Amino acid sequence: MPPVASPSAPPDTILEVQNLVTTFETDAGRLTAVDGVSFSVRRGRTLGIVGESGCGKSVTALSIMRLLPQPMGRIAGGRILFEGRDLAALSPDEMHKIRGGRIGMIFQEPMTALNPVHTIGQQLSEVFLIHRTKSRAEAWLRSTEMLHKVGIPAPEVRMGEYPHQLSGGMRQRVVIAMALACEPAVVIADEPTTALDVTIQAQILELMQSLQRAMGLAIVLITHDLGVIAETCNDVVVMYAGRVAEAGSVTDIFDQPSHPYTRGLLDSIPRLEHPRKTRLNVIEGMVPSLRDLPVGCRFQNRCPYRIDRCATGPALEVVAAGHEVACHRWRELPTR
Repeated sequence: MPPVASPSAPPDTILEVQNLVTTFETDAGRLTAVDGVSFSVRRGRTLGIVGESGCGKSVTALSIMRLLPQPMGRIAGGRILFEGRDLAALSPDEMHKIRGGRIGMIFQEPMTALNPVHTIGQQLSEVFLIHRTKSRAEAWLRSTEMLHKVGIPAPEVRMGEYPHQLSGGMRQRVVIAMALACEPAVVIADEPTTALDVTIQAQILELMQSLQRAMGLAIVLITHDLGVIAETCNDVVVMYAGRVAEAGSVTDIFDQPSHPYTRGLLDSIPRLEHPRKTRLNVIEGMVPSLRDLPVGCRFQNRCPYRIDRCATGPALEVVAAGHEVACHRWRELPTR
Protein backbone atom coordinates (compact mmCIF):
# COMPACT_ATOMS: atom_id res chain seq x y z
CA MET A 1 0.00 0.00 0.00
CA PRO A 2 1.55 3.37 -1.03
CA PRO A 3 2.24 6.04 1.62
CA VAL A 4 -0.63 8.42 2.31
CA ALA A 5 -0.32 12.11 3.09
CA SER A 6 -1.65 13.17 6.47
CA PRO A 7 -5.26 14.47 6.49
CA SER A 8 -4.06 17.83 7.83
CA ALA A 9 -1.70 18.42 4.89
CA PRO A 10 -2.96 21.07 2.40
CA PRO A 11 -4.14 19.62 -0.93
CA ASP A 12 -1.31 21.32 -2.84
CA THR A 13 1.38 19.68 -0.67
CA ILE A 14 4.30 18.31 -2.71
CA LEU A 15 6.68 17.33 0.11
CA GLU A 16 5.63 16.16 3.55
CA VAL A 17 7.90 15.17 6.41
CA GLN A 18 6.15 13.01 8.99
CA ASN A 19 7.70 12.42 12.45
CA LEU A 20 11.25 12.34 11.11
CA VAL A 21 13.88 10.93 13.46
CA THR A 22 17.55 11.10 12.46
CA THR A 23 20.31 9.63 14.61
CA PHE A 24 24.11 9.46 14.58
CA GLU A 25 26.28 6.71 16.01
CA THR A 26 29.23 8.33 17.80
CA ASP A 27 31.89 7.43 20.32
CA ALA A 28 29.56 8.89 22.95
CA GLY A 29 26.72 6.62 21.84
CA ARG A 30 23.65 7.21 19.70
CA LEU A 31 22.67 10.88 19.39
CA THR A 32 19.29 12.02 18.10
CA ALA A 33 19.75 15.16 15.99
CA VAL A 34 16.19 15.33 14.63
CA ASP A 35 13.42 14.08 16.89
CA GLY A 36 9.88 13.74 15.55
CA VAL A 37 9.92 16.66 13.11
CA SER A 38 6.88 17.13 10.83
CA PHE A 39 6.01 19.77 8.24
CA SER A 40 4.62 20.10 4.72
CA VAL A 41 5.83 22.09 1.71
CA ARG A 42 3.28 23.43 -0.76
CA ARG A 43 3.70 23.88 -4.51
CA GLY A 44 4.98 27.30 -5.52
CA ARG A 45 5.55 28.41 -1.92
CA THR A 46 8.58 28.88 0.30
CA LEU A 47 8.88 27.19 3.68
CA GLY A 48 11.51 28.64 5.99
CA ILE A 49 13.19 26.53 8.67
CA VAL A 50 14.78 28.76 11.30
CA GLY A 51 16.70 28.23 14.52
CA GLU A 52 20.10 28.49 16.17
CA SER A 53 23.11 26.52 14.99
CA GLY A 54 22.82 22.89 16.02
CA CYS A 55 19.03 22.82 16.12
CA GLY A 56 18.75 20.21 13.35
CA LYS A 57 17.94 22.38 10.34
CA SER A 58 20.69 21.12 8.05
CA VAL A 59 20.37 17.52 9.26
CA THR A 60 16.69 17.67 8.31
CA ALA A 61 17.66 18.82 4.80
CA LEU A 62 20.33 16.12 4.44
CA SER A 63 17.78 13.53 5.61
CA ILE A 64 15.35 14.58 2.89
CA MET A 65 18.11 14.35 0.29
CA ARG A 66 19.43 11.07 1.74
CA LEU A 67 22.89 12.63 2.04
CA LEU A 68 23.59 11.85 5.68
CA PRO A 69 27.24 11.00 6.43
CA GLN A 70 27.75 7.26 6.32
CA PRO A 71 27.86 4.99 8.19
CA MET A 72 27.16 7.20 11.25
CA GLY A 73 23.94 8.90 10.18
CA ARG A 74 20.63 7.18 9.55
CA ILE A 75 16.93 7.90 9.32
CA ALA A 76 15.65 6.00 12.36
CA GLY A 77 11.96 6.78 12.00
CA GLY A 78 9.26 8.67 10.16
CA ARG A 79 8.50 9.20 6.48
CA ILE A 80 9.45 11.73 3.81
CA LEU A 81 6.66 11.80 1.23
CA PHE A 82 7.44 13.32 -2.16
CA GLU A 83 4.88 13.00 -4.95
CA GLY A 84 3.37 10.00 -3.15
CA ARG A 85 6.66 8.15 -2.57
CA ASP A 86 8.49 7.69 0.71
CA LEU A 87 12.04 8.87 0.06
CA ALA A 88 13.26 7.18 3.24
CA ALA A 89 12.27 3.79 1.80
CA LEU A 90 13.73 4.17 -1.71
CA SER A 91 16.73 2.21 -2.92
CA PRO A 92 19.96 4.18 -3.54
CA ASP A 93 19.41 3.93 -7.32
CA GLU A 94 15.84 5.24 -7.08
CA MET A 95 16.93 8.11 -4.84
CA HIS A 96 19.77 8.96 -7.22
CA LYS A 97 17.22 9.64 -9.97
CA ILE A 98 15.23 12.01 -7.75
CA ARG A 99 18.19 13.84 -6.20
CA GLY A 100 19.26 16.57 -8.59
CA GLY A 101 16.38 15.77 -10.94
CA ARG A 102 13.11 16.24 -9.08
CA ILE A 103 14.64 17.72 -5.91
CA GLY A 104 17.56 20.14 -6.10
CA MET A 105 19.77 21.46 -3.32
CA ILE A 106 21.68 24.70 -2.90
CA PHE A 107 24.48 24.23 -0.40
CA GLN A 108 25.69 26.77 2.14
CA GLU A 109 29.25 27.23 0.88
CA PRO A 110 29.71 27.14 -2.91
CA MET A 111 33.46 26.47 -2.70
CA THR A 112 32.74 23.15 -0.99
CA ALA A 113 29.86 22.37 -3.35
CA LEU A 114 31.98 22.94 -6.46
CA ASN A 115 34.97 20.82 -7.44
CA PRO A 116 38.04 23.11 -7.66
CA VAL A 117 39.78 21.02 -10.37
CA HIS A 118 36.86 20.90 -12.83
CA THR A 119 35.56 23.78 -14.90
CA ILE A 120 32.12 25.26 -14.34
CA GLY A 121 31.02 23.81 -17.67
CA GLN A 122 32.16 20.30 -16.79
CA GLN A 123 30.32 20.34 -13.47
CA LEU A 124 27.09 21.85 -14.75
CA SER A 125 27.02 19.63 -17.85
CA GLU A 126 27.30 16.57 -15.63
CA VAL A 127 23.90 17.35 -14.11
CA PHE A 128 22.28 17.27 -17.55
CA LEU A 129 24.18 14.14 -18.56
CA ILE A 130 22.96 12.29 -15.46
CA HIS A 131 19.32 13.34 -15.61
CA ARG A 132 18.39 14.68 -19.04
CA THR A 133 20.55 13.82 -22.05
CA LYS A 134 23.38 11.59 -23.29
CA SER A 135 24.65 14.23 -25.72
CA ARG A 136 27.61 16.21 -24.39
CA ALA A 137 27.01 18.95 -26.96
CA GLU A 138 23.40 19.37 -25.83
CA ALA A 139 24.43 19.27 -22.16
CA TRP A 140 27.00 22.01 -22.80
CA LEU A 141 24.47 24.18 -24.64
CA ARG A 142 21.83 23.79 -21.94
CA SER A 143 24.42 24.51 -19.25
CA THR A 144 25.38 27.75 -20.97
CA GLU A 145 21.70 28.72 -21.19
CA MET A 146 21.31 27.98 -17.49
CA LEU A 147 24.19 30.27 -16.55
CA HIS A 148 22.54 33.02 -18.58
CA LYS A 149 19.23 32.37 -16.80
CA VAL A 150 20.79 32.90 -13.37
CA GLY A 151 22.34 36.19 -14.45
CA ILE A 152 25.99 35.30 -15.01
CA PRO A 153 27.56 37.61 -17.61
CA ALA A 154 29.45 36.13 -20.57
CA PRO A 155 28.27 32.58 -19.76
CA GLU A 156 30.21 31.09 -22.70
CA VAL A 157 33.44 32.34 -21.10
CA ARG A 158 32.49 31.28 -17.57
CA MET A 159 31.84 27.72 -18.76
CA GLY A 160 35.60 27.30 -19.27
CA GLU A 161 36.62 28.85 -15.96
CA TYR A 162 37.32 27.23 -12.58
CA PRO A 163 35.47 28.03 -9.34
CA HIS A 164 38.36 30.07 -7.90
CA GLN A 165 38.16 32.42 -10.89
CA LEU A 166 34.62 33.51 -9.97
CA SER A 167 33.47 35.85 -7.22
CA GLY A 168 31.51 34.49 -4.27
CA GLY A 169 28.23 35.79 -5.70
CA MET A 170 28.86 34.21 -9.09
CA ARG A 171 29.85 30.90 -7.50
CA GLN A 172 26.55 30.87 -5.63
CA ARG A 173 24.72 31.58 -8.89
CA VAL A 174 26.48 28.56 -10.41
CA VAL A 175 25.32 26.40 -7.49
CA ILE A 176 21.77 27.70 -8.02
CA ALA A 177 22.06 26.88 -11.74
CA MET A 178 23.11 23.33 -10.87
CA ALA A 179 20.19 22.94 -8.45
CA LEU A 180 17.65 24.22 -10.99
CA ALA A 181 19.16 22.70 -14.14
CA CYS A 182 16.63 19.88 -14.45
CA GLU A 183 13.62 22.00 -13.46
CA PRO A 184 12.99 20.27 -10.11
CA ALA A 185 9.71 20.47 -8.27
CA VAL A 186 11.40 21.26 -4.94
CA VAL A 187 14.64 23.07 -4.11
CA ILE A 188 16.24 22.92 -0.66
CA ALA A 189 18.44 25.94 0.04
CA ASP A 190 20.70 25.52 3.08
CA GLU A 191 21.86 28.96 4.25
CA PRO A 192 22.37 30.07 0.61
CA THR A 193 23.52 33.62 1.46
CA THR A 194 25.52 33.19 4.68
CA ALA A 195 28.98 33.69 3.15
CA LEU A 196 27.96 36.68 0.99
CA ASP A 197 27.91 40.40 1.70
CA VAL A 198 24.58 42.12 2.20
CA THR A 199 24.24 43.49 -1.34
CA ILE A 200 24.96 40.12 -2.95
CA GLN A 201 22.64 38.41 -0.45
CA ALA A 202 19.77 40.58 -1.67
CA GLN A 203 20.60 39.80 -5.30
CA ILE A 204 20.70 36.04 -4.67
CA LEU A 205 17.39 36.05 -2.77
CA GLU A 206 15.76 38.15 -5.51
CA LEU A 207 17.10 35.71 -8.12
CA MET A 208 15.66 32.72 -6.25
CA GLN A 209 12.26 34.40 -5.97
CA SER A 210 12.16 35.32 -9.66
CA LEU A 211 13.12 31.77 -10.68
CA GLN A 212 10.49 30.41 -8.31
CA ARG A 213 7.80 32.52 -9.99
CA ALA A 214 8.98 31.51 -13.46
CA MET A 215 9.29 27.78 -12.73
CA GLY A 216 6.62 27.24 -10.06
CA LEU A 217 9.17 25.89 -7.59
CA ALA A 218 8.55 24.92 -4.00
CA ILE A 219 11.48 26.04 -1.85
CA VAL A 220 12.67 24.91 1.56
CA LEU A 221 14.87 27.74 2.87
CA ILE A 222 17.09 26.95 5.84
CA THR A 223 18.40 29.99 7.67
CA HIS A 224 19.09 31.56 11.06
CA ASP A 225 18.17 35.02 9.71
CA LEU A 226 14.62 36.12 10.54
CA GLY A 227 14.99 39.06 8.16
CA VAL A 228 15.44 36.61 5.28
CA ILE A 229 12.43 34.63 6.52
CA ALA A 230 10.25 37.77 6.59
CA GLU A 231 11.29 38.79 3.07
CA THR A 232 11.08 35.48 1.25
CA CYS A 233 8.93 32.87 3.03
CA ASN A 234 5.24 32.02 3.13
CA ASP A 235 5.42 29.48 5.94
CA VAL A 236 7.85 28.98 8.82
CA VAL A 237 9.04 26.13 11.04
CA VAL A 238 10.94 27.20 14.17
CA MET A 239 13.24 24.41 15.39
CA TYR A 240 14.98 24.04 18.72
CA ALA A 241 17.27 21.19 19.82
CA GLY A 242 15.99 18.81 17.15
CA ARG A 243 12.27 19.47 17.57
CA VAL A 244 9.63 21.81 16.16
CA ALA A 245 8.90 24.58 18.66
CA GLU A 246 6.39 26.44 16.50
CA ALA A 247 5.07 26.35 12.94
CA GLY A 248 2.75 28.58 10.96
CA SER A 249 2.52 31.23 8.29
CA VAL A 250 4.94 34.16 8.25
CA THR A 251 2.09 36.32 9.54
CA ASP A 252 1.44 33.91 12.42
CA ILE A 253 5.08 33.77 13.47
CA PHE A 254 5.79 37.51 13.29
CA ASP A 255 2.44 38.88 14.47
CA GLN A 256 1.45 36.22 16.99
CA PRO A 257 4.54 34.32 18.17
CA SER A 258 3.33 31.80 20.74
CA HIS A 259 6.50 30.03 21.90
CA PRO A 260 8.93 31.75 24.30
CA TYR A 261 11.81 30.72 22.03
CA THR A 262 10.20 32.31 18.96
CA ARG A 263 9.62 35.47 20.97
CA GLY A 264 13.23 35.45 22.09
CA LEU A 265 14.44 35.21 18.50
CA LEU A 266 12.20 38.09 17.42
CA ASP A 267 13.17 40.25 20.41
CA SER A 268 16.87 39.82 19.59
CA ILE A 269 16.48 41.58 16.21
CA PRO A 270 17.95 45.14 16.25
CA ARG A 271 15.24 47.78 15.84
CA LEU A 272 15.60 51.26 14.38
CA GLU A 273 13.07 52.76 16.80
CA HIS A 274 15.59 52.29 19.64
CA PRO A 275 18.71 54.00 18.22
CA ARG A 276 20.26 54.68 21.63
CA LYS A 277 19.96 51.14 22.86
CA THR A 278 23.44 49.66 22.99
CA ARG A 279 22.62 46.18 24.29
CA LEU A 280 20.51 43.77 22.27
CA ASN A 281 18.05 41.43 23.93
CA VAL A 282 19.52 37.94 24.17
CA ILE A 283 18.21 34.50 25.04
CA GLU A 284 20.10 33.57 28.18
CA GLY A 285 21.87 30.23 28.36
CA MET A 286 23.00 27.77 25.71
CA VAL A 287 21.37 25.23 23.41
CA PRO A 288 21.54 21.86 25.23
CA SER A 289 24.03 19.29 24.02
CA LEU A 290 22.68 16.29 22.14
CA ARG A 291 24.51 14.22 24.73
CA ASP A 292 22.50 15.76 27.59
CA LEU A 293 19.03 16.75 26.40
CA PRO A 294 16.54 17.72 29.12
CA VAL A 295 13.45 15.60 29.69
CA GLY A 296 10.30 17.34 28.49
CA CYS A 297 10.54 20.75 26.87
CA ARG A 298 14.07 21.24 25.59
CA PHE A 299 13.87 25.00 25.99
CA GLN A 300 12.93 24.85 29.68
CA ASN A 301 16.42 25.65 31.05
CA ARG A 302 16.41 28.97 29.17
CA CYS A 303 12.72 29.81 29.44
CA PRO A 304 11.50 32.66 31.72
CA TYR A 305 8.04 31.05 31.84
CA ARG A 306 9.16 27.62 33.02
CA ILE A 307 6.94 25.67 35.44
CA ASP A 308 7.22 22.13 36.85
CA ARG A 309 4.92 20.82 34.13
CA CYS A 310 7.56 21.67 31.52
CA ALA A 311 9.43 18.53 32.58
CA THR A 312 6.82 16.56 30.59
CA GLY A 313 5.88 17.02 26.94
CA PRO A 314 4.74 19.27 25.45
CA ALA A 315 3.13 18.11 22.22
CA LEU A 316 2.26 20.53 19.42
CA GLU A 317 -1.04 22.29 20.09
CA VAL A 318 -3.19 24.20 17.61
CA VAL A 319 -3.15 27.97 18.14
CA ALA A 320 -5.22 28.68 15.04
CA ALA A 321 -5.71 27.11 11.63
CA GLY A 322 -2.23 26.26 10.29
CA HIS A 323 -0.49 27.56 13.44
CA GLU A 324 0.93 25.11 16.01
CA VAL A 325 3.11 25.52 19.09
CA ALA A 326 4.82 23.14 21.53
CA CYS A 327 4.36 25.00 24.81
CA HIS A 328 2.18 24.34 27.87
CA ARG A 329 1.83 28.04 28.67
CA TRP A 330 1.33 29.64 25.28
CA ARG A 331 -2.15 30.90 26.25
CA GLU A 332 -0.71 32.64 29.32
CA LEU A 333 2.10 34.56 27.67
CA PRO A 334 1.77 38.35 27.90
CA THR A 335 0.43 40.18 24.87
CA ARG A 336 3.17 41.67 22.71
